[in-house]
Amino acid sequence: MKLYTFRSKRRTILGAGLRDRLIDLKAAAADLAPADKAALPADMLSFLKKGDAAFAAARRVLAAADALGAAADTKPWSHALAAVKLLAPVPRPGKVLCSGINYRGHLQENPNAKLPTEPFFFAKMPSAVIGPGVPIVKPPQTQQLDYEVEFAVVIGRKMKATPEADVMGCIAGYTILHDVSARDVQMKDNQITLGKNFDGFCPIGPCLVTPDEFPHPERAALRSYVNGVIKQNGSNTDWLFPLPRLLHALSSVMTLEPGDVVSTGTPAGVGLFQKPPFYLSPGDVVRLEIDGIGALENPIVAS
Repeated sequence: MKLYTFRSKRRTILGAGLRDRLIDLKAAAADLAPADKAALPADMLSFLKKGDAAFAAARRVLAAADALGAAADTKPWSHALAAVKLLAPVPRPGKVLCSGINYRGHLQENPNAKLPTEPFFFAKMPSAVIGPGVPIVKPPQTQQLDYEVEFAVVIGRKMKATPEADVMGCIAGYTILHDVSARDVQMKDNQITLGKNFDGFCPIGPCLVTPDEFPHPERAALRSYVNGVIKQNGSNTDWLFPLPRLLHALSSVMTLEPGDVVSTGTPAGVGLFQKPPFYLSPGDVVRLEIDGIGALENPIVAS
């Protein structure tokens, strides 16, 4: 499934993709599968906390809607994708943790980087999360606004010192995360937290793709574009640390909970290390793509 959080007529709705439409799962359950309505909360975070029961109910409702064929398109619980406003799949994650240098290419383009022996993480604050299409505001404190396409996972089960062999069963799905950075703020006295956490510096979307529809997360192709010009073009076959190692290391330090987001680093091609360096300006449009997930696009605007 592809799960979405979206707004329609002032309502925030948890939905699933069906062809070119989004199905309001809770409303569709009331119509098609009343026994499943109680297992389907109206928001993504509550849905993830319900675990397997919610996912099974969502699949039954989606199958019932699919069985209606074109008639489903006329139902009030069916929304045209183009007619709604997409939000971040998890609009307010409990935690957002980002892997630092985790691509060989990104390591090689960084003249100051050393080969890490253990995964490195930093945090982005939940308040920095925005959804597709929402403008990224260029703060007055930076002249070096940079982009990074990242493959991210959403946690589906509580994780505490989870063995590597059990990690993949704890993942609810996959999405795209844009690790926006103010490089001059970040590099001044190593202020990575401040440089990564201006409001709007964490676009996420467009959806959460469940593992059954994304069977090879270690082979995802990632691209970033600025104004239609490709800037990053990589694959996470270039990872230094695979997902089981990353999430085992992270869960050995802190408890990961349903709805937490963990991103896995960025491939080569960030603006900081281009020659000459390339930074984002108001009027630019950044588009991130990961095959099998979709595209996440946000414009840059002045403060």
